[in-house]
Amino acid sequence: MAMNIQLPKDHDERLDRARLCLEGLSIGDGFGERFFSYSTYDFLLQEKALPAPPWNYTDDTVMAMSVFEVLKEHGRIDQDELARRFAQRFSEEPNRGYGRGAFGLLEDFRRGVTWRDAAPQLFDGQGSMGNGSAMRVGPIGAYFADDFGAVVLHATASAEVTHAHPDAKAGAIATALAVAFAWGTRNEGDDASDGMIEFVLERTPPGKTADGLARAATIPLTEAPRNAAGVLGNGDYVVCSDTVPFCIWSAARNLKCFEKAMWNTVSVYGDMDTTCAIVGAIVALAVGAAGIPAEWLAAREPLDIR
Repeated sequence: MAMNIQLPKDHDERLDRARLCLEGLSIGDGFGERFFSYSTYDFLLQEKALPAPPWNYTDDTVMAMSVFEVLKEHGRIDQDELARRFAQRFSEEPNRGYGRGAFGLLEDFRRGVTWRDAAPQLFDGQGSMGNGSAMRVGPIGAYFADDFGAVVLHATASAEVTHAHPDAKAGAIATALAVAFAWGTRNEGDDASDGMIEFVLERTPPGKTADGLARAATIPLTEAPRNAAGVLGNGDYVVCSDTVPFCIWSAARNLKCFEKAMWNTVSVYGDMDTTCAIVGAIVALAVGAAGIPAEWLAAREPLDIR
């Protein structure tokens, strides 16, 4: 029997926001991924020369597309359906850059182990605190941008499918809240990011990611990105606390310019596909489709929305 799904009356408008967020996320993902060829990194950065296309995206975008599809069909995060889609896309393209923990977990999903059983067992029963919970969550912040409580609820639900550690949930919550905040600034000027970090921090559960956000709130947005990353991290450890605070600081620093946001984010090295994906997801909501350069969009590998 088909299930009767009640979608919000403004479902199409919400999806438009989520799709815009996915565009920014995936462009950032593909852009950042191209810089892992260190033989060309310094030249590209110094000259602000765009990497040669195509900009192929990674697991960041693949998983975000599944999040978008679940929102499209259900108007909320259905955790079982999300896990099914994660497993399906992983089985089709396992070489999209999945981390070791995610690779094993998604193999379990593919074999029929439920996410409720598998996710909490990672890392000796602590669950993953990896930044994968944050890299894909942007469309949730966009879809529920007018309801911060719903942002927190569904960002948590999305994270739980693969990341059981409380700090991974906090990283997802913080990122989704930053996306929602950015949407509210779309008609504002260059000072639109005032209070953004504090807004996110106030609603982020306590833990290492929140501690990093508190540090981020003390760093002037005029500071050099590499100096900020020296305090906040750049994703080298691939955990939320080492990734999300800098990303939200970098997005706040360049909230009204997609190009500057990308160049400043990639300039600190680290987990560049993920940091640029998170920042791209946030800034896209502030600048709108017109604020994303057409050349960047054309360079990115086409999305596979189902």
